[in-house]
Amino acid sequence: MLIRYLSQIGRYFLMLQEIFSKQTKWSVMKKLIFKEIDDLVIDSLGIVAFISFFVGGVVAIQTALNLTNPLIPKYLIGFATRQSVILEFAPTFISVIMAGKMGSFITSSIGTMRVTEQIDALEVMGVNSLNYLVFPKIIALLLYPFLIGIAMFLGVLGGWTAGVYGGFISSSEFITGTQMEFIPFHIAYAFIKTLIFAMLLATIPSFHGYYMKGGALEVGKASTVSFVWTSVSIILLNYILTQLLLGS
Repeated sequence: MLIRYLSQIGRYFLMLQEIFSKQTKWSVMKKLIFKEIDDLVIDSLGIVAFISFFVGGVVAIQTALNLTNPLIPKYLIGFATRQSVILEFAPTFISVIMAGKMGSFITSSIGTMRVTEQIDALEVMGVNSLNYLVFPKIIALLLYPFLIGIAMFLGVLGGWTAGVYGGFISSSEFITGTQMEFIPFHIAYAFIKTLIFAMLLATIPSFHGYYMKGGALEVGKASTVSFVWTSVSIILLNYILTQLLLGS
């Protein structure tokens, strides 16, 4: 079992090398990139906005309900919401959710091309199929931090809305909390993680779709496996990056 996993990891890195060799013509690649931006980034705006707003609200409410000591200042609700959203929720948990949405889409679309022998046809025509299929996804997901930036804003806005209109805190106190002890590097930390997670979101599902074997049933299995491995990779890298970037 361990040998099989190690061989898959080696195959994954060989795939990464192949993606960046023998580039497809820019006139063709440009259209593919815009299509992937629409499919992967623009189509994810709705679900990211919805989840971010309401989870930010839940964080604010739970924080408020746990501040039972009257000596604890209420502006900590805003502080806790900002820290939770910026440091972990927006970059990490949105990425895990996107591993299900984007990852399943990428794996199923490439896996279907494998089943219907469209990838073989590309190879016969002399096209680098990995570059043709995966490289546009990597470039498109360079815009992934744009999604996470929206998630950060809406998460804090959701916390403000739930806290103020729920009667837990005044608007000025919440804003004071969000501004208190703000460390600009936390934003940079979140976006560094986001770019690395974007690479995982583009390549791991592509790997499982490209190298799958079988028929239509196996496409569904490959989508499930890609979601699991993408999520596990994101969580493990999140731990490593947190230690490297924020550890003392």
